[in-house]
Amino acid sequence: MNSKPATVVLSFDIEEHHRIEAAAHLEPASETTAIYGQRMEATTRRLLDQLAAAGAPATFFIVGEIAQSHPQLVRAIAGAGHEIGSHSHNHRRIRRLTPEQFREDLRRSIDALQQVAGVPVVGYRAPTFSVTRATAWAVDILAEAGLKYDSSVFPVRHDRYGVPDAPRTPFWLCGERGKILELPPATYRRFGQNLPVAGGGYFRLFPLAFLRAGVNQLANAGAPGVLYFHPWEFDPGQPKLPLGALSKFRTYVGIGKSTARLGRILDRYRGRFRRCIDVAGELGDDLPSFKIGD
Repeated sequence: MNSKPATVVLSFDIEEHHRIEAAAHLEPASETTAIYGQRMEATTRRLLDQLAAAGAPATFFIVGEIAQSHPQLVRAIAGAGHEIGSHSHNHRRIRRLTPEQFREDLRRSIDALQQVAGVPVVGYRAPTFSVTRATAWAVDILAEAGLKYDSSVFPVRHDRYGVPDAPRTPFWLCGERGKILELPPATYRRFGQNLPVAGGGYFRLFPLAFLRAGVNQLANAGAPGVLYFHPWEFDPGQPKLPLGALSKFRTYVGIGKSTARLGRILDRYRGRFRRCIDVAGELGDDLPSFKIGD
């Protein structure tokens, strides 16, 4: 049984469905991208209503190009009191960028979001959690940008991302020249490994008991449970992408139950939700340090 009250961070990665990593090899027609853009906005607005009804603040990591294509949506998110963070400018994984390209992508996303939302952007989440050992050089660029925190290092083993030996609780992510506060997505330590329970396919496939167990474990360690979701995960009526069997399963499993499951989370942790920036502001300097590079 959990002996400490849980703090839960709800975070939403806002991109259109065709931008997901599993569809990176596809070239959808402009008509298709327009449909996904419309559905992304409509679903995100429904999520805003659901959060408002529960009195739950959240952090929205938004692709910079969406600030240009859907400025009223970004303003609505900020106007509702939610935090605006960067989710890159066009949702390209960091490993596909050079350091200079990444620096420019980060700058463009922050500028676009700040100009539209009218609020500072101080947090970042990489597409597909792509701050990994292979992209350790990105840490110094994030630190140089003056951001307060990052939430891109997932302490799990996965074929597309993950740093399995990274701390499960907030820590200083160290580069060669600088460091940045890291808020890792929630995991559940079981059977000698970290089980991913924070969101995505894990949220849609696993019983919610796994998510609760992970949040409770982290609470007992004095850490928040950082959860993540995408608007397309709450839209079972959207046109499906032509994906391979494994990617199709990962992408669409449990989508029809997502809204109800989120409602159960909102009910269970009512009054305990914090934004990433709130948590970052309350953490002291005496956190562990971890370097993902050589």
